[in-house]
Amino acid sequence: MPPGERLLQRVSATRTFARIAPHFIPALDRAVHRLTRGKVLLSARMLPGVILTATGARSGQPRRTPLACLPEEGGGWLLIGSNFGRPGHPAWTGNLLKNPEAEVSWRGRDIPVRARLLTGEERAQAWRAALAFWPPYAAYQARVAREIRLFRLERR
Repeated sequence: MPPGERLLQRVSATRTFARIAPHFIPALDRAVHRLTRGKVLLSARMLPGVILTATGARSGQPRRTPLACLPEEGGGWLLIGSNFGRPGHPAWTGNLLKNPEAEVSWRGRDIPVRARLLTGEERAQAWRAALAFWPPYAAYQARVAREIRLFRLERR
């Protein structure tokens, strides 16, 4: 692992990062993504990322959220509802629970998907893959009482 990546992982696992990052990373990602017509997602320079467009659970309005993802063989994605290790589930997870039909912007293309909350052994296997992919997820889980939600997105 390159030294820069190790440092990034250490910093991203801190409580300070969890307090600060949610206020600027998503907004910056949305702005750059819009300005480049979907071609650039800054946080994807660290981890692969998508822009998830899901229907709001309460509002019924489209909600666009930049998210790190774990691309899977076969063209799907694993989304990890870590919320940077903060106590509550991120809003996008509630949106997918209520409205699993969504869309992702991936490498400049909009792709319709269906989300499925993972449970049991399937979740355990996906969690191991997520930890191998980005070890700070373990620190996020250790800080919260809730079980971090994992979703598999499959192309429709």
